[in-house]
Amino acid sequence: MMQSTFPLLSLAIWLPIAFGIVVIALGRDDNPNVARSVSLVGAIVSFLVTLPLIQKFDNAAHGMQFVEKFKWIDIFNINYSLGVDGLSMWFVVLTAFITIFVVIAGWEVIEKRVGQYMGAFLILSGLMIGVFCALDGLLFYVFFESTLIPMFIIIGVWGGANRVYASIKFFLYTFFGSLLMLVALLYLYFKSGHSFDILAWHTLPLPMDAQILIFLAFLMAFAVKVPMWPVHTWLPDAHVEAPTGGSVVLAAIMLKLGAYGFLRFSLPITPDASHYLSGFMITLSLIAVIYIGLVALVQKDMKKLVAYSSIAHMGFVTLGFFMFNDMAVQGGIAQMISHGFVSGAMFLCIGVLYDRMHTRNIADYGGVVNTMPKFAAFFVLFSMGNAGLPATSGFVGEFMVILGAVQYNFWIGLLAATALILGAAYSLWLAKRVLFGAVANHHVAELKDINKREFLMLGLLAIAVLAMGLYPAPFTDVMQTSVADLLKHVAISKLP
Repeated sequence: MMQSTFPLLSLAIWLPIAFGIVVIALGRDDNPNVARSVSLVGAIVSFLVTLPLIQKFDNAAHGMQFVEKFKWIDIFNINYSLGVDGLSMWFVVLTAFITIFVVIAGWEVIEKRVGQYMGAFLILSGLMIGVFCALDGLLFYVFFESTLIPMFIIIGVWGGANRVYASIKFFLYTFFGSLLMLVALLYLYFKSGHSFDILAWHTLPLPMDAQILIFLAFLMAFAVKVPMWPVHTWLPDAHVEAPTGGSVVLAAIMLKLGAYGFLRFSLPITPDASHYLSGFMITLSLIAVIYIGLVALVQKDMKKLVAYSSIAHMGFVTLGFFMFNDMAVQGGIAQMISHGFVSGAMFLCIGVLYDRMHTRNIADYGGVVNTMPKFAAFFVLFSMGNAGLPATSGFVGEFMVILGAVQYNFWIGLLAATALILGAAYSLWLAKRVLFGAVANHHVAELKDINKREFLMLGLLAIAVLAMGLYPAPFTDVMQTSVADLLKHVAISKLP
């Protein structure tokens, strides 16, 4: 472990939270521009703080980097312990990056309680970064659960007509799933001689029955967050009711918290159970990839379609993790990063249309390319990324997972590859119905193309999608050593 002399990770966590508190304190509705400006400054500064992580990260180093460790609750041996490795570093940067777009997306659209809205997202950003950095089990749990509160408020206050139902469903699903994880964390605490050190748990010998129970307890928490089939039903409701910024953060970052949990907890702490239950996990993942892809095809609401496509794409991630080969696990992580760019961009595009026409029904659109040509170009690019077209970021992770699946079992690889066909079907059919053909009605005829703020927002995400698609090495090189170490660890039995 490489001890950090400068607390970069603490800054990345607490700076957006501090800005969020300031914005909420300033957030009077008589002068919303102050709240907007301070939020944007806070989001940009918080992102800039994460850039040295990329610059100083040593791709060849084993173990954690930028480590910070202080006593927190001494009597229970609980530490404020932070660190990142190749599995988590990019997610810290991605979280801070996406937060900038959320602030820009809500700039003109949110008119009431602007300070509270922006502040909630900044606080949420810091808490999510905390999840990716925590090396203490209880600290991880505190951050993991705390992310529920701002998102619950964001959906419940600024959401659509059915927002109360959606926010309560979101909260109950994710909260109950996490209670079982807390039981598993407490078991590991006592079993390891009163330690919450996650890295110490990685080396703790555990009997098979205990491993299976711990694995299932973690599965309940992480599967709901991903979300995996069949505990996915909260996500479409949450997406449809959430404001645009809420959908962007939910899809781009929050779903990744669950998938990351598998890498940091389930696989290294319970390797024997992970191998034993891998067939079960692969089956659930394939159902998500294929069945949910078919569900996405029949959606009439744009947001619901992209929400279901998110579940299908995250099915690829969990599929990659449980085939225990380098290519598949790296592909799963690359897919998480790419999905952060692509799904965030898709929800921003839907938000752009919704702000103008106040409807998300696909049938209400048609011929948008005639009145919004710049917007249509971005929408087609992101739809292609969603479908996994080569040269977009969406292709990198999916292709690596399919290659890894073929190495593992040809038939699983073949089933996984059907997702590319389904992805192309629902993504391109959506683009065709919304953008092309004759102008459908006078509402579409009166649409104005994207303004400079929206062009900047979509343009930066387009660059990210193409950059990762054309040159994925900076993303994959970072994770290689950590993935190899994880797989070596998971290959060794921990049975006493």
